[in-house]
Amino acid sequence: MSTVDLDENTNRTRIWLDGSPITAGPHDGQPTWSPDGRRLAFTSRRGEKEGDSTLHILPIEGPGELRTLCTMPDGLDDVAWSPDGRWIAFTSRTRDERYNAKDVRSQSPRKIERFFSRLNGEDWVFDRPLHIHVIAADGTAAPLNLTPGEFQHHGVAWLSDSKRLVTSSQRHADWDRDMTTDLYMVPLEGEITALTGQTGLHQHPSVSPDGTLIAFGGVDNALLYPQNVRIGVMNVDGSERRWISEGLDRTFENASSQPPIWLDSQQLMAIAEDRGETHLYRLHIDGRRPEPVTSGPITVTGFDAIDDIVATTRDAVEHASELWVRRGDDEQQLTNVAKRFRGWEKFAVPCTDGSDEIDAWIMRPDGFDPAQRYPVLLNVHGGPFTQYGETFFDEAQFQAAAGFVVLMSNPRGGSGRHSGWGHAILGPKHSFVSGTGWGTVDVDDVMAVLDSTLDRYDFCDPDRVGMLGGSYGGYMATLLAGRHGDRFKAICSERAVNNLLSEEWSSDIGSAFRIEHGPDPVEDPDEYVRMSPITDARNINVPMLIIHSENDWRCPISQAEELWMTLKLLDREVTFYRFPGEDHELSRGGSPAHRRMRAEIILDFFADHLGLAS
Repeated sequence: MSTVDLDENTNRTRIWLDGSPITAGPHDGQPTWSPDGRRLAFTSRRGEKEGDSTLHILPIEGPGELRTLCTMPDGLDDVAWSPDGRWIAFTSRTRDERYNAKDVRSQSPRKIERFFSRLNGEDWVFDRPLHIHVIAADGTAAPLNLTPGEFQHHGVAWLSDSKRLVTSSQRHADWDRDMTTDLYMVPLEGEITALTGQTGLHQHPSVSPDGTLIAFGGVDNALLYPQNVRIGVMNVDGSERRWISEGLDRTFENASSQPPIWLDSQQLMAIAEDRGETHLYRLHIDGRRPEPVTSGPITVTGFDAIDDIVATTRDAVEHASELWVRRGDDEQQLTNVAKRFRGWEKFAVPCTDGSDEIDAWIMRPDGFDPAQRYPVLLNVHGGPFTQYGETFFDEAQFQAAAGFVVLMSNPRGGSGRHSGWGHAILGPKHSFVSGTGWGTVDVDDVMAVLDSTLDRYDFCDPDRVGMLGGSYGGYMATLLAGRHGDRFKAICSERAVNNLLSEEWSSDIGSAFRIEHGPDPVEDPDEYVRMSPITDARNINVPMLIIHSENDWRCPISQAEELWMTLKLLDREVTFYRFPGEDHELSRGGSPAHRRMRAEIILDFFADHLGLAS
């Protein structure tokens, strides 16, 4: 369980069992049961040096004391017991020798040879790759690195013989250009072998109980993004690979990135998004249509299963995650720890071209009186291949608590729908599936939702509408300011992409945007300039609030600086806040103090410009 300590400006985590904490924290996580259920492995930060990560075993049944198995200098993740209980596997970064220098000024220079060498929130990764380690559960030996070298590895799935592991990696020369990801067999002793052959994305492996099959998430074409991630299975030697989730055209990739879990050798479970909801589904290796296990306006954030017992964590608009357990047909909510907040109303709006309908949600403000008119805040999500929906969203709650009507929608280009919905805003020059590009039907959908809302709900004041969004939502914020600024009283553009061309040159995932937009920016820079909001910046006359983090590598702060410089030269009304020490995840993973400051800045800005008393 995670709690916020505002006085110390940090998040604290402890492990709970049967309603009570069993570790003291402050940074304990990843609890993982041993196969016999008598011991619990977990990670912490109890090393002597700041930044050290530690792995521990706590006996739950029988005598014994907490034991520390190892200390790793650079993170510890993906904890997994071997089926025989003798080993624990995990991933951790292996640092280059330059990190042993007495200070940064003494380090040797970095020789950069690949794209994606530095990632948002991780900093440099090419000289500290993520490797798989194993350690004896009795603590009799130091960790053994099974995957030394330049390549990174994600996820750990043991085979039933406890002698081999399956992981996903990009262990080929052109991985940073062809973007393919493969599954590999990693033995405790011997050579690493590829199970797939650079034909797409293969990740999140999970081995069947009888050790004969591997389930995974993936797609066939790594150069077509976005697209719905499917669930596949194959034999443990990589043969007979096939997709088993095609009966449900929804993405099985979600925020938790949790691998499928096998119920037996014939069926398994996985999470998929569906029109703002996220549910657990039962899948069959014969490929029949996946069957929903959960239902209703919820988001399943995690799950586990054994025999006929299925545990899920779920949140909803009104509350953060709670734990549920189903035994056969009997389902019970086991926790009730999250505070309850306000709900919202879902509705649908036809696309302006009549092709489909857009899912939308409206949250009424605190102290709502239907006889009054309220200012409206139109939110646009990031991604663009993500979704708003039936989940607890602190942004909506604090906006409504401040007195605003909160409006959200899932325009074309987002997830949670059929494949064509996500493909709609791929570039018109795309090699595989052409769409209309960013800033086209997605803008039409957002404006259609706004127009419909103002017509449908009399309590929404059409003369007091504000708009905000982050990342791709920030792109939309700047774009709407330039194209439809007369519809808004104020706009907040946060961690935005304002210049698609310079973004491709400077982002931590630079060179990857061609996968969405189509042509290479070197060959066709005009295509990137055409879609860039900065192109229409001279038309911005609406008051603008710009928020950006100084350590944002995904959308570097130069994106904000370009927009601020342009608006200042034009003598337009613009306010710019820079957050030090934060990255692209400020609104979700920033320090508690900065998250609070950010919320206050946004609310004060819109209160001033939309006529709401602060």
